[in-house]
Amino acid sequence: MNPALAGRGALWSAPRSRWALPTSWLRALPRARSRMFVLILLLPMFGQSFHYMKIVPPLWALSKAWPVLTLPLAFGLLALPRPDGSRQMLISFTWILLVPSFIAIVTFQQNFFLGLLAQTKMLPLLYFFTFYVLLAKLNPTPQELQTAILAIGVATFALLVAFAVLLPEAAYMTPYKPGDSPLFSHDNRGNRIRMPMFFGMICLFYAYRRFLARPGLGWAAAVAGGFYVLLQIVRMRSFVLGAAAMLVLNALRLGGTRTRLSTLALAPVGLMAIFMGSYMATAFSTDASTGIDTRWISSHKALEFLGVDPWHWAFGVGTISPIDPAGLMTWFSHFFFLADITWLGVVFEYGLVGAALILGIAARALLLLARARALEGGGLFLGALSDYLLYAVIISPLNPLTLAPGELTMIAAIAAWRIAHVRTRDASAW
Repeated sequence: MNPALAGRGALWSAPRSRWALPTSWLRALPRARSRMFVLILLLPMFGQSFHYMKIVPPLWALSKAWPVLTLPLAFGLLALPRPDGSRQMLISFTWILLVPSFIAIVTFQQNFFLGLLAQTKMLPLLYFFTFYVLLAKLNPTPQELQTAILAIGVATFALLVAFAVLLPEAAYMTPYKPGDSPLFSHDNRGNRIRMPMFFGMICLFYAYRRFLARPGLGWAAAVAGGFYVLLQIVRMRSFVLGAAAMLVLNALRLGGTRTRLSTLALAPVGLMAIFMGSYMATAFSTDASTGIDTRWISSHKALEFLGVDPWHWAFGVGTISPIDPAGLMTWFSHFFFLADITWLGVVFEYGLVGAALILGIAARALLLLARARALEGGGLFLGALSDYLLYAVIISPLNPLTLAPGELTMIAAIAAWRIAHVRTRDASAW
């Protein structure tokens, strides 16, 4: 026995190999695996991954009901510090849920219940509170949350490649009704897979930040491969343009002098290459197969309905519940979908006040992430979440923020949780 240890009553033990794992880590391993399992299981529900995926009816129905099923989690806020941004989120949610519902009673002669049902698409705004409580109670490490989100992102790209390779041509030829967004379809762009890309985009932006921080062939290949999948398999113009815009923007913001000069020189060439010789050129087509005539007529009818009434423009006119047989298509005698006319559709339903509140949620999420990054001294993953929010705003003229509001509030909840975590850690240090 070492005499120095004997004087302190230490017990002798065999020397431990320098490769041995500490027992505390081994004890924590099952708990870490359990947290990772729960995160990977629940993150797609909070991220609205199945919200429009009718091809999987049980998961589609569960996603629609998820805001209500998880609402009891909000009671956990009573035992937690109030998250930053909670007042704005609560006011925005209350306004967006109730005001258009009351207005629709007058505009479309609906009862309040039907008007309220029309706003169920905005219930995922509640994820700011419920996901925040889930993170506080589950208490994953930041690395566990990051790994879970990135793992789902990698799985998204892997599934896309597998579908593209293995599915027969007939899988893309399934007929569908106007207003539906099938997972597999064929149109003037060719075969398309409308895969939810929330986690995939975060993964792509994270890989790009890693590449800019430390250039390497592996990260460059990951970014190039991810962008190729978006361009050739997903084939959503808004996704491709938004991703390209973020890659250029981050190169100019985060890259070195050589990277910035190369980006300024090559970005116009790359943009021309994307639009020339591919389906992306149809973005400027006026052919009926692109649906531009439907959007044009919808825009004209919406503007005509709003008229010159300042109250209509300020507070919107509400909308008709999808379960009402006299829906908007019947009312306007036309395939009338507010999502097709993006921000005009948002103003039509919620008014300029509501549109500002919705945009304010994205802005508040960005501010929360900036504060979290400042408290933590940076962080590539939190930066990738910021990139996704900017990307969502950039493509909002093509894909409105109201299609998946849970994405915004989920990211805001992560930022608020990280801020609270750092504050608790600093307070305990004192």
